[in-house]
Amino acid sequence: MKVKLTIRVFVSSILASTFAWPAFAGKGEPENYIETKTYTQEENDALLGLFEGLRVADVADGMHSVGLPHTGFVDPAIHADWLDRKTMKHVIRGIAVTVRYVPTQRSEHPAAGQDFSEWEGNFYNQYSSEPFADHLFPGSVVVIDDVEERDIGSIGSYNILAWKDLGAVGVVTDAGSRDTDEIALQEVPLYLRKRTRGIRPGRNEIESINRPLSFGGVLVMPGDVVVADGDGVIVVPRRVAEDVAAHAQKVLQGDKEGRRGLYERMGIPLDQTVE
Repeated sequence: MKVKLTIRVFVSSILASTFAWPAFAGKGEPENYIETKTYTQEENDALLGLFEGLRVADVADGMHSVGLPHTGFVDPAIHADWLDRKTMKHVIRGIAVTVRYVPTQRSEHPAAGQDFSEWEGNFYNQYSSEPFADHLFPGSVVVIDDVEERDIGSIGSYNILAWKDLGAVGVVTDAGSRDTDEIALQEVPLYLRKRTRGIRPGRNEIESINRPLSFGGVLVMPGDVVVADGDGVIVVPRRVAEDVAAHAQKVLQGDKEGRRGLYERMGIPLDQTVE
């Protein structure tokens, strides 16, 4: 028995010295293993120009053309909150600014004797704020990884309109939004999993901005291209975006020509999708 125990201890010591195990119990500093980059407004504008007019279906074909037929297809449960079939104002083509909220471990209600409004305001300011707003720019898309299991209205009619004012062309979340009637009336493009009602304090808190997200089953990097329409949402990795757009434009033009011919043969007035 003593021999077996000695061998076991010896093997354990060899394993410990051979493999670099993660640090636990507060040892070591947090590390980021996926590099993220920043891009200029000029670079973003030039890239978005290549995606002008493209539909999700065209972009999907473009992804296949670069060898990524199963990449970037966001869970179809994440859908358009509202649709405008006449002007297509619900369509999003933009550059991802990523945001992550996580469930909070803090108290979900004020301390004894504390005013609710004071507690609520402090929670927003200290724990569940919107620091990503300072990083929005013309052509940006707010991509929010939130706590989908809870009824949290992280997005509402006021803040989504404020983000639009800062340059965002739309918002995509893997969780929910409240005030959806007003958001539709304001015509701010929104893609969501469900409609929600609750406020953020006591429910979630901000974890990071402009870091990689696991979003609707796909990786979203800050700076990736996001395209969304009635078919759903697709994310194009920045490194292949130009090639994807080039192929997708060919698909779009071929589709327009073919359907325009059918319109003319059938006497259907031309609309913006074939002109």
